[in-house]
Amino acid sequence: MKAGQYLSEKKLGLSQIEKPSVKDGEALVKVSFAGICGTDMMIYFGKHPRAKAPLTMGHEFSGVIEEIADGSSFTIGDRVVVEPTISCGQCPACQSGHANVCKTLRLIGIDMDGGFAEYVAVPINRLHKIPDELPASIAAFTEPVAVAVHSVRKSDLLVGENVAILGAGPIGLLIGMVAKLNGANNIFISDISPYRLAKAEELGFISLDARKVNVTEEILSRTNGHGVDVVFEVAGSQITANQMVEIVKTRGQIVVVSVFKQPPTIDFAKMHYNEISLTTTRCYSRDDFSTAISLMAQGKIDVAPIISHELPIEELEQGFSLMGNPDESLKILIKPSM
Repeated sequence: MKAGQYLSEKKLGLSQIEKPSVKDGEALVKVSFAGICGTDMMIYFGKHPRAKAPLTMGHEFSGVIEEIADGSSFTIGDRVVVEPTISCGQCPACQSGHANVCKTLRLIGIDMDGGFAEYVAVPINRLHKIPDELPASIAAFTEPVAVAVHSVRKSDLLVGENVAILGAGPIGLLIGMVAKLNGANNIFISDISPYRLAKAEELGFISLDARKVNVTEEILSRTNGHGVDVVFEVAGSQITANQMVEIVKTRGQIVVVSVFKQPPTIDFAKMHYNEISLTTTRCYSRDDFSTAISLMAQGKIDVAPIISHELPIEELEQGFSLMGNPDESLKILIKPSM
């Protein structure tokens, strides 16, 4: 079968590899769509600590079951989306119902072969059925929507409160959608990409071009000097680490969603004096994942505006090139099977 693989730093290849055979407890899924994520870019640049070449990346994908053992609630032909997290089930986090922070958490497409291929073998307990009304291309968004759902659920956001999102990539925009659905009032979102800021405006958010305005001054000015109730940090830079403390109100909350590639310096003294709460997030729960499917199927979250490109697997390298330029891309979907 065809598989788009990470071969070495900044090197991808379209390989012919053996179609996977399924073991007990697994299903063979024919991949319909797979999304390129920021984590995939980290792997591509050789910066991910766990991903090892050769690797078929792709942890955001939908497909159709082609092979599965009898006795499951799933059957051949079922349309599914794959929840890519694999936990140990034994550590204290797993035993307390928080498998997303399992001490040995692994992900399909990062620690093992994933969805940038015609077929992938996955554990049956990682499958979710796709409702009939949900197109396969939209279902491929379930993983990032689940991240957004989890991030907002980890916050203390109340109806009518103001929000700032630092970073207008796909996750930032999705967090804005979920926050709006949960009753947020003004939603400020900052970035340096005119393309992504224009998309934020289309979605009804207040966009702030960090190249042209002082984000801190602008948000404080628009909130009568008080700051916002909740800040979602989704950019992972020292600049946004500074801003998140400056723009949150007294006794407000910061939710850190991004993975910082370098440990940032944070003004804990200011946080101390203003009793600011700091919350972190990792992945999502199974309920977050199911909720993401439901929200999209009901049309409450419309991810279609975030899709910038759909490419065949033969153009995977082009997809990664586009992802490297935020002024011309948001979510890029790869279609392994034509």
